[in-house]
Amino acid sequence: MPLRVTFVAAARSSSLLAERFEDDRPLDLAGWEALQHAAGDLLSLAAADLRYCSPTPRSRSTGDALGYQPLMQLALRDCDMGRWRGLTLGEAMAREPRLVDAWLADPRSTLHGGESLLTFIGRVGGWLDTRPGQEGGRIVAVAEPSVIRAALVYALKAPPAAYWNIDVGPLSTTTLAGWAGRWHLHLGGAPVQPSPV
Repeated sequence: MPLRVTFVAAARSSSLLAERFEDDRPLDLAGWEALQHAAGDLLSLAAADLRYCSPTPRSRSTGDALGYQPLMQLALRDCDMGRWRGLTLGEAMAREPRLVDAWLADPRSTLHGGESLLTFIGRVGGWLDTRPGQEGGRIVAVAEPSVIRAALVYALKAPPAAYWNIDVGPLSTTTLAGWAGRWHLHLGGAPVQPSPV
């Protein structure tokens, strides 16, 4: 059986319109309430063989609140947005409209002084491909939606432009099954049940 990596999208720290590049704010009240509501469906993932999270406060808080006791992984950090860090897309567009347009159109662009989309996707994919695990092992990783989108583009060998067409909602789960270089998106099925103790 292949290794199964289930990504859990971190609970929200702001409304969709107020999302910021490399947002380091903690969970907001709505995020905590949604987390309490979804916990029953996500607690069973704590039985995974390995549990990780991205270094953002909201990812760590989500993983801790679900009892995962996740190990922080720097490779699961959000894309380095350089001088746009902390800005919303609208704010970056108001300051540098031509540069934002060029960045959105070219996955190799580093016009913001940070990391290109291609580099970001490769970094997250590299993390995915180096996961230890035995055949049939299970991993859970709490991460920012952007990280999960990058993992999906990498795993499905999709063109980088597909990144902009993937929506990942707070507290949603996405499972990839396989091994280095051969990942498959797993949809549906019964929720992962904890192993007998």
